[in-house]
Amino acid sequence: MGSGAPLTDQRGFTLLELIVTLLVVSLAVGLAIPAIGRSTEAIRIRADVAGFSAMLRHARERAIVTRKAQAIIVDAEGHQITRRVGGPEGEVRENRALSDRLTIAAQPPPATTVRFDPAGGSSGADFRISSGTITYRVTVDALTGRVRSERL
Repeated sequence: MGSGAPLTDQRGFTLLELIVTLLVVSLAVGLAIPAIGRSTEAIRIRADVAGFSAMLRHARERAIVTRKAQAIIVDAEGHQITRRVGGPEGEVRENRALSDRLTIAAQPPPATTVRFDPAGGSSGADFRISSGTITYRVTVDALTGRVRSERL
């Protein structure tokens, strides 16, 4: 009865579907890019804190192994950390520059030198390391010399 043209199976997308899809994708990309920027900054700061903590741990290890006291002097203004053998006035063994974007504060403020003795103990320390809105706390236990860091 029907002598019309046969129906063909048409596949594809309408213009409206393509526009909606492009709008959704562009919104997703627009939201994701700022989040990626924030996460890379957080990763950089975490790496800086890990390097700071590693220097403290290394000084403790060297004090135990060599049976000589080690001192870490933190120069917050000069963005530098120094390891000395024998104490704060001893021979400089290592200097490490700290990132300019970091702010380091000792608690209490004058305590910028940490001394590690050959038994593994230390003078103790509590540092706040921050950049922007991200802050970490690095502590050195006075009795054991253990170094810990945590994000606040």
